[in-house]
Amino acid sequence: MENMMGLLRIHIQKGVNLAVRDMRSSDPYVVVKMGKQQKLKTRVVKKNVNPEWNEKLTLSVADPNLPIRLSVYDKDTFSFDDKMGDAEFEIGTFIKVLRMGLEGLPDGTIITKVQPSRKNCLAEESYIVWSKGKVVQNMVLRLRNVECGEVELQLQWINVPSSRGL
Repeated sequence: MENMMGLLRIHIQKGVNLAVRDMRSSDPYVVVKMGKQQKLKTRVVKKNVNPEWNEKLTLSVADPNLPIRLSVYDKDTFSFDDKMGDAEFEIGTFIKVLRMGLEGLPDGTIITKVQPSRKNCLAEESYIVWSKGKVVQNMVLRLRNVECGEVELQLQWINVPSSRGL
């Protein structure tokens, strides 16, 4: 991809109070997509509405203005997988902070916050912080089109030497 800016590592940490889609529980997994890229998936966590995936998915970013779509599904053996909600988030503020070229901040420094609004799926304030020598963004996304559920994740940027950069 000659037009690539870099890579976005999305650490899908866990789901909280996800919807029940089987008899008493669900077998959830997450699908992440940006633009026309191939979908990335986490593993299925069996019989759990509070799954801990703790998985890192990596997207190549060409256009930072495109939203990233996250969908949660319940894995079914004999039928189509059931939808358990979706969310979208944007990385514009995260990219702006990365372009500041910050260096050497004390670990845990909060650089900026993104407020929840009707235009985003944030369940609470999202902090962009300096952590272990890098800029990261922590998010809790409230799932839409479902009765309940949130997904917690963290964003981290990976520079690629052959890319056009930020």
